[in-house]
Amino acid sequence: MLRIGLTGGIGAGKSTVARTFSDCGGVIVDGDVLAREVVEPGTEGLAALVEAFGSAILQPDGTLDRPALAALAFSDESRRATLNGIVHPLVAGRRAQLIAEAAASPDNPVVVEDIPLLVESGMAPLFPLVVVVHTEEQTRVSRLIEHRGMTAADARARIAAQATEKQRRAVADVWLDNSGTPDQLAADARALWQQRIAPFAANLEAGRSVPAPLRVSAADPTWPEQAARITARLSTACGHHAVRVDHIGSTAVAGLDAKDVIDVQVTVRSLEDADAVAENIRAAGYPRWETVSADMAKPDPRSTVAEFDHNDDVALWQKRFHASADPGRPTHVHIRVDGWPNQQFALLFVDWLRVNPDLHAEYLAVKRDAERAASTGEAIADYAEAKEPWLVDAYRRAWQWADTVDWRPSGS
Repeated sequence: MLRIGLTGGIGAGKSTVARTFSDCGGVIVDGDVLAREVVEPGTEGLAALVEAFGSAILQPDGTLDRPALAALAFSDESRRATLNGIVHPLVAGRRAQLIAEAAASPDNPVVVEDIPLLVESGMAPLFPLVVVVHTEEQTRVSRLIEHRGMTAADARARIAAQATEKQRRAVADVWLDNSGTPDQLAADARALWQQRIAPFAANLEAGRSVPAPLRVSAADPTWPEQAARITARLSTACGHHAVRVDHIGSTAVAGLDAKDVIDVQVTVRSLEDADAVAENIRAAGYPRWETVSADMAKPDPRSTVAEFDHNDDVALWQKRFHASADPGRPTHVHIRVDGWPNQQFALLFVDWLRVNPDLHAEYLAVKRDAERAASTGEAIADYAEAKEPWLVDAYRRAWQWADTVDWRPSGS
């Protein structure tokens, strides 16, 4: 089962996207619907709201007067916090129930969780993919006046109480611009489903990772932002088993051309811990490749960084490896043990390149040679083999530099 987080500001057009995803076969868990359900007459939610805000929030028939509640709750930060403290836990419980029911289905559904306050509640890292629908504020205000009967002041107050555009962009794996017509937005959502979401779900079900591109791309200034979303997702998936989670590899070095693959290192205390989080990492969107055995007599050939030195115990070079099932964001997840040579070198290598920009051209030339080798051979294996001699020497030179500057991993 693939879980998608769908969000957007009030009046942005999120409902259009949800309907389109539903038409494509998605199971929609709508936060707005759940928020209404948990405060229906006779529920503990409505009783708690009346206790907190008074009977003036009730209609004559005993149902919730939503405009009256909004006028009270959104006029004051503490009152809004009270409202959220009552409703959010109830919605979360109902959501968990619906997701469990969907997970038990034999149809392997894609569950789309429509959550208006996904950003504000810090829930983004729980999802393998977050889709944000965006529309400029004035357009949203006009829609809220026309379709929901709000005053301009009320509409702007509701918008101001939600996340900013910058905050939403920080968590968005996909940004859907709703500046056009509803039909255009629906077409964009349908294309997203067909080209990314459906293949992602199929890959995840099959335990299949997307192939990494072998062509070197121009440095992308958004790589660190993309990596931040991935590291947050993996930190959440691994919980206390992760000592640290770091963006590593060439995409972590500003200005360095590289393959468009985000490399992330999850540091754990033991390979047993790596195995313990394997299923959580898979559910987060990163299936595991074949296990690297503990008695392996050579380094893992899939590594993008040299992981072998004859002066080190070979057993200390082992790791576990996962890769993304999302065709829209190739990602490699290296799980390594804290303090082992491969874990240390992955951190050192990035710092060494960052403070020695003269090495960029040298390393890029190696990448270009490897790219040519991969185009005429067996792809990733030939790419890695072509880089290996330079990387083995880089291991020696980087540690010489580390000794000179008394290097320590950041945050240690």
